Amino acid sequence: MTRRKKGLTKEDKLLWDAVKKTANPMHLSRPVKDVARADQPKPKVPQVDKPSLKPFKVGSNPAKKAPDHKLAPTIGEHLRQAPVRMDRKQFGKMRKGKLVPEARIDLHGMTVAQAHPALTRFILNSWAMDRRLVLVITGKGKHRDDDGPIPVRTGVLKHQVPHWLHTSPLREAVLQVHEAHLKHGGTGAYYVYLRRPR
Repeated sequence: MTRRKKGLTKEDKLLWDAVKKTANPMHLSRPVKDVARADQPKPKVPQVDKPSLKPFKVGSNPAKKAPDHKLAPTIGEHLRQAPVRMDRKQFGKMRKGKLVPEARIDLHGMTVAQAHPALTRFILNSWAMDRRLVLVITGKGKHRDDDGPIPVRTGVLKHQVPHWLHTSPLREAVLQVHEAHLKHGGTGAYYVYLRRPR
């Protein structure tokens, strides 16, 4: 059995040309395109560079850590980007934990419904008593073992307290909010610097 060569033979080409002459075009408004012949070279397909994979040995550590799936900046990052409204020297001392809070409130174990009025009462009373720096302890929140595919923020109070402090009626009393120094609770507490009463 002989192998057939690719492409059309001379007889096939003559037969095809005869068939083309008898065909009527379907769309007269469109220009008739010449049928690509089998003997014409195929257009070159551009080659895409393949990503180079580095050799990997079973049991070795990956070179880079997987990216963290943070959808938004943390509360601490957000507070650090906030403008400084108080005296910069005092702010630097407060941030380093060198200022001692005059009062504190611990919101551990409270629900949102219990914590909001307790915080409001504490801040407004401290402001009326001419206190300047108070500490609000929220805790870091419980870490769940089963987060699932969707990231969930931990610490409901940790995320709610800065929001409450920047809304009425507390925003009239609050000058600056910042995460506490490690010796005062770190990321589980906030320094709240109050304005001078009017």
